[in-house]
Amino acid sequence: MAAVAAGRREPGARGRLRVADRVYARIAARAAREALDDAWSGRAERGRPPRVSVAAPGSTVTVRVAVELPFPADLARLAGTVRDRIAEQVGGLTGTRVAEVVVVVERLVTGGAA
Repeated sequence: MAAVAAGRREPGARGRLRVADRVYARIAARAAREALDDAWSGRAERGRPPRVSVAAPGSTVTVRVAVELPFPADLARLAGTVRDRIAEQVGGLTGTRVAEVVVVVERLVTGGAA
């Protein structure tokens, strides 16, 4: 066992992992959809899928997500839920620190329950 441990290199010398921006975007889009599932349930009309853009300078990632939300609803709570879910999922799945998640509400979708 000591021979194997002696042959291991320090973490910085083993190489580097780079996660593509599109991977961050897919994780963030899915997290946003999951965060809004309950808000959309029972409604006749649903909003379009979230649109995500990311910037990953260095060892952090910044996510911008454009969503459509149901109306009437607690918009601040829904946007906060989306933000928190994206930060948790992106950080948890990639190990990258999420510097910022910007949630932009592009449209409110009116319409009652189905």
